[in-house]
Amino acid sequence: MIIDKYLQQAARDAALAQPASAAPLSRRQFVTLTVGGAVGLAFMPLASTEVRAQNAPAVPPGQRPTEQPGAFVSIARDGTTTVLCNRMDMGQGIETALAMICAEELEADWSKVVTGFGDQRGNYVDPTMGMHLTGGSNSVKNSYAQYRELGARTRAMLLAAAARQWNVPAASLTARQGVVSGGGKSAGYGELFEAAMKEPVPEAVSLKDPKDFRLIGQPTGLKVSKAKSSGTQTYGMDIRLPGMLTAVIVRPPVFNGGITRFDAAQALKVKGVVAVLPVTLDRGGRGLAVVASGYWPAKLGREALSVDWDLSAVEKPDSSALRASYLALAQTPGKPAPQPHFNADISGLAGAPKKLLAEFHFPYLNHAQMEPLACTVDLKTDSCTVYTASQMPGIDAGATAAVTGLKPEQVQIKVQMGGGGFGRRATPTAEYIREAVGVAKALADSGQRAPVKVVWSREDDMKAGYYRPMTVHRAEIGFDAQGKVLGWDHRIVSQSIVAGSPFEGFMVQQGVDVTSTEGMREPYAVPMKLSVHHPKVNVPVLWWRSVGSTHTAFVMETLIDELAVATGQDPVAYRMKLMGKEPAAARHRAALQLAVDRSGYGKKKLPAGHAYGVAVHESFESVVAYVVEARISGKGAERKPVLVKVTAGVHCNLCVNPRTVEAQVQGAVVMALGTTMPGHQITLKDGVVEQGNFHQLTIPRLPDAPQVAVHIVPSNDPPKGMGEPGLPPLAPAFANALARLTGVRQRELPFKLA
Repeated sequence: MIIDKYLQQAARDAALAQPASAAPLSRRQFVTLTVGGAVGLAFMPLASTEVRAQNAPAVPPGQRPTEQPGAFVSIARDGTTTVLCNRMDMGQGIETALAMICAEELEADWSKVVTGFGDQRGNYVDPTMGMHLTGGSNSVKNSYAQYRELGARTRAMLLAAAARQWNVPAASLTARQGVVSGGGKSAGYGELFEAAMKEPVPEAVSLKDPKDFRLIGQPTGLKVSKAKSSGTQTYGMDIRLPGMLTAVIVRPPVFNGGITRFDAAQALKVKGVVAVLPVTLDRGGRGLAVVASGYWPAKLGREALSVDWDLSAVEKPDSSALRASYLALAQTPGKPAPQPHFNADISGLAGAPKKLLAEFHFPYLNHAQMEPLACTVDLKTDSCTVYTASQMPGIDAGATAAVTGLKPEQVQIKVQMGGGGFGRRATPTAEYIREAVGVAKALADSGQRAPVKVVWSREDDMKAGYYRPMTVHRAEIGFDAQGKVLGWDHRIVSQSIVAGSPFEGFMVQQGVDVTSTEGMREPYAVPMKLSVHHPKVNVPVLWWRSVGSTHTAFVMETLIDELAVATGQDPVAYRMKLMGKEPAAARHRAALQLAVDRSGYGKKKLPAGHAYGVAVHESFESVVAYVVEARISGKGAERKPVLVKVTAGVHCNLCVNPRTVEAQVQGAVVMALGTTMPGHQITLKDGVVEQGNFHQLTIPRLPDAPQVAVHIVPSNDPPKGMGEPGLPPLAPAFANALARLTGVRQRELPFKLA
């Protein structure tokens, strides 16, 4: 997700558009105007006095909600130090990374640090964006300075409390490993914490020199590793409340369908089923919630339902037909991409001595996160508490208030650990939250008020969820014998992810959804003219891990590789040449060179039948380069591409936790490998999604996993994120290796061997 930089730019644009006499719009005001109106009450929980104060110029540093130590750090008498994460962790390790950053400046005893999550209150908004969001690999990047200062402020308050109690200057005291000492006295943080929280929050604090870091930069295991590996970690699916019921929803087979009639008699005969309730679904469709004493009776009750669906007024998309129509659209120019570097002079294309024409196809993809969706709602007459793994608790709280009619302050979102997400838990419409709250409200209206957990099965999410958009690219490139690109005409056909969402106001620019073009061209200084078509299709689409870069990286890195081969140049040397010496490409060059050096590319002779493949790509301000080794196994129809080894060069600036970065790259490699495997796609026939579970969606198994070596470029620059950047360059690097083995270029995902 690239909301961050476009939100910032949109806020600047909005401020510039104000009359000279008007006060400039704050980020919060901009979000409220452009986003809040579209969601209704979605952002109202953030509009509290506390958050308004956050944006008031008169509030000094240290007094904003996001800078309040008491909202983030608590220390028990025994020294146990809890650091709350202002986001949701779904396996990316930010609960540990942010705690490390805070503990570094706090000088806490790391062995006594535990982690937890914030909620929808204003303290836990992203301090850069001013809204609640886990996404876009922004967590460490945007909260690095925040959590350092939180730790430093807490430490300063502990020192002040000790100085007051001991009647000595605070400057004479030191804090280390959870203990304040000086003048022959010492006290643990737990003994001082209550008094410390009564001290004024300092406006300015001194931060460590990076050379003095003891935690930051050290490979560190996750605080939740023991719980996860022992099966004791609680996820959103695991919530249990007294008297809780469980519900499943039967949804129409085609998106946005309605109900002509239904017969619940047989469902109500299933032991444990207590109600069958009509509910409104996301985007206006209609469904039925089967509520029972547990998941299994709810599932059996759903299977016993008799439903006649009304599909007369809904479009029934078909993957084959969509592919043909997208390819036809790509023959004509679309709306010009708004960025100046996408509107270059490509007059040299017509007379270029060499030309390359290529069309690419990428299918719909399901997020397929390990833990399917679950949302538990405890709706009372004067309050509502929602337990779920939420990437957008502010939006989810607003949606809950809108559905229930409660005031925003009567709603609480208890953020849970997520078993994967990849964007699925960040629906701008708060789709699955609204549905779950709607079930709880319908249950209460029927006179059976109780906490209720709405569970999505794997089949529910695969057949009725949100998807990465189907996308087609068409590139026509003119170049000379030296590989100089004389003109590059490029067209993209893809549904808009953000059209019709709260983010449309600043992420659709001049009719182009900027998520569809991210990752194009850069860092290569080539003259490109880029245009985009956004067809409207009755398939719900959403960001998917690395968003636009899931397809743009593949297109760019396979085409650049093809140009190198076509002009007899080494693919690494050619990339370096196209990057030039611009400072903006320095991190790309460093990451690529590191991967090359550590892999033995150009020096080490590979076994017969093996080949190298290379790709480098920046997404979300981090650069990942891969040098892969691949081979082909089997013969004839049994031929299968095999990814043998992956060497990664990573440039994410300062690396807070190398172990987490390594894990994210390893996971991204396997996830990206899945996209190359035949059968890894979502297809539709007559409007119905054809895949229902993993037996119909190919995913990598243990024998498919390659060796992965991760190397990180040293840096002390402020850190960037790593949740998504490891995915985009893997598939093109693999494809480039296969091209060397077969002489055939892969033009689509998943791969097809000729």
